[in-house]
Amino acid sequence: MRVEWHDSAIADLERLKDFILPHNKEAAKRAVRIIKAAVTRLAANPRIGKTVDDLPYYHDVAIPFGASGYLLRYRFLSDSILIIALKHGKEAGFSDQAAALWVVKESVEEAYGIVELEM
Repeated sequence: MRVEWHDSAIADLERLKDFILPHNKEAAKRAVRIIKAAVTRLAANPRIGKTVDDLPYYHDVAIPFGASGYLLRYRFLSDSILIIALKHGKEAGFSDQAAALWVVKESVEEAYGIVELEM
């Protein structure tokens, strides 16, 4: 399925990358790769997201990263997926989902099937 990014979601991705970048350039690159891999997985499996309780047309996908992770909100359009927003798990925002629930036993790269992705 085709994926489109709302301007606000693109701004979120840039903001999140820019937050990490001054502290750890490699982590910023990895975060972007992980998010892009999750979007690729979403395009192949658009129903993997959890329906948002108070917004039935919206879905959330948890993206594990480090001790927390990211939450990607999207909705279906007639022939595509529209990514609405992207937030960090510790950031005030649209989720009450505990970051601890996002922890996976395997590495994030293994979880998302990442071998080597270009930024």
